[in-house]
Amino acid sequence: MKLTKVAVTGGAGYVGSALVPHLVVHGYDVKVIDLFLYGEKPLEGVRATRVRGDIRDEALLQREFRGMDAVIHLACVSNDPSFELNPELGKSINYDCFPGLLRAVRDGGVRRFVYASSSSVYGVREEPEVREDSPCTPLTDYSKFKLLCEELLREADLEATWAIARPSTVCGYAPRMRLDLVVNILTIHALVRKAITVFGGSQLRPNINIEDMVEAYRVLLEAPPELIDRQTFNIGYENYSVSRLAEIVRAAVGDPQVTVAVKPSDDLRSYHVNSDRFARVLGFAPRRTIEDAVRSIVAAWREGRFQDPLTNPLYHNIRLMQQADLGGRTTSPR
Repeated sequence: MKLTKVAVTGGAGYVGSALVPHLVVHGYDVKVIDLFLYGEKPLEGVRATRVRGDIRDEALLQREFRGMDAVIHLACVSNDPSFELNPELGKSINYDCFPGLLRAVRDGGVRRFVYASSSSVYGVREEPEVREDSPCTPLTDYSKFKLLCEELLREADLEATWAIARPSTVCGYAPRMRLDLVVNILTIHALVRKAITVFGGSQLRPNINIEDMVEAYRVLLEAPPELIDRQTFNIGYENYSVSRLAEIVRAAVGDPQVTVAVKPSDDLRSYHVNSDRFARVLGFAPRRTIEDAVRSIVAAWREGRFQDPLTNPLYHNIRLMQQADLGGRTTSPR
């Protein structure tokens, strides 16, 4: 039986704003559970149910998950600087409420659960191909709590089929745009400042185009249970050094005036992720390149979709987190 009713936590975020319309187009009845800190405009015109609420409110999750076929859990404080801005807040959202969320999945009769972890759980790895069974040595609290949630999920008493996704760094245009991810940062700086600054440069970064990422989540919804149940999958495509990414961006932007400068960095994260397992087990291989992602951002820029892209908090998670008061918030009216 096809899973038709899907709840997406964080469905108005960067990946969610691309995933939700993708699922709707493919015939899913989608419910978005989100605080809508970035507004509802990213989902404007999308036929999805909107629930304004906080994933730390277990009663809300118990109510909203009931009757859903599947849950895709994207919601979190979603990068290292934002997490470090308020570690206790980050922990409360990214880890402390996870057992309650799993209880709501269990009690609501949800049949499939997909957890969005991160490839950053691998930390620094020297081996050329980091696979799902490689040791995890997370370097930051954000990554550590992603890994701890994976462990909680493995220990949970769930009847639902569940899978863990470890996405690479996502890139490309989405209705709720982020300009604080490596390819996206490099692209907007090339467009606005005609200058790209590379910090470090030798670190390897795995990447995936956002259009492929949302398709991968749909694959996890539609796969036969026996192929994905209690499994972990790397989901990525192209692995390049940060310096190489800068050159790809400069070429794809197509402006000969863009310059590239290199500066030192204390960000040591470096790993080369292998995603062959996802292709082998589920028959899905990414098709969109980093160049495609850059061109999608360039097109949006030329169409005037960004307002003050270098300073507007709407595009930079840490800046909006600095403005938002989330410490005591649990839920808001629907």
